[in-house]
Amino acid sequence: MSATETQITKDAVKAPATIKGLLESEDFRAQVTRALPTHLTPERFIRVAATCLMRTPKLKDCHQGSFFNALLTLSQLGLEPDGRNAHLIPFENRKLGITECQLIIDYKGLVDLAMRSGTVANIHADKVCDNDIFEFDRGEIKKHSINFKEARGNAYAYYALVRFKDGSEKCEVMPREDVDAIRARSRSGKFGPWVTDYDEMAKKTCFRRLSKWIQLSPEFREALDHDADKIESRRFETAKQVQAISEPLDPFTPPELPEATATAEEESE
Repeated sequence: MSATETQITKDAVKAPATIKGLLESEDFRAQVTRALPTHLTPERFIRVAATCLMRTPKLKDCHQGSFFNALLTLSQLGLEPDGRNAHLIPFENRKLGITECQLIIDYKGLVDLAMRSGTVANIHADKVCDNDIFEFDRGEIKKHSINFKEARGNAYAYYALVRFKDGSEKCEVMPREDVDAIRARSRSGKFGPWVTDYDEMAKKTCFRRLSKWIQLSPEFREALDHDADKIESRRFETAKQVQAISEPLDPFTPPELPEATATAEEESE
């Protein structure tokens, strides 16, 4: 082997692994296989993740640790990054000097997890518009009628309603200005599903608030803990600059990003 060929071989060995390459590796497939519930196959999960990369090319530039943390969290929850149940969003983290992958659990993903608890019979969420008939009294939704023969008008409130198998119900209603206030304080409020699917994110905001009052599965609580769509206005105040990544990252033990202590206002949402 010539000196040139030897150097090319050495360079190839040293070249950092790409997100796409790690995603297609046998090591990642084995890790996902151990984590996924029985209703999902590793082949489908990886295929959906690869489609997500194609649909949002900037994800390939994300910090590898943040990208694979998001995927492994989804595999443990039994959700796919399909743009319906969950979203992978690239976020320019100027504090850390990296592009970070944010995991956002959609309203439909939370509903999926809630229904697995075995205690929930039905979940319904909707918007309330100018021309709807809506009655809310002492914590109960008395009536919500929609005339689909006419334009509903602008949405001025959103709600989530859970009916349990014992027949009891619990609901949460939020005026649009309250939803917008939470969106304004959210780290992901100016991009992703908050822009493309506002109504779904508003329903999710109601359901998140409602979930504090109901008993749900550990998987549901874990999803809320890992969801990037929460107030993080002070998360990076004490963050330090990280060094540029020059070596391949182990996607299964990724470095943790710095966390700041949440304020009382943040924990209340």
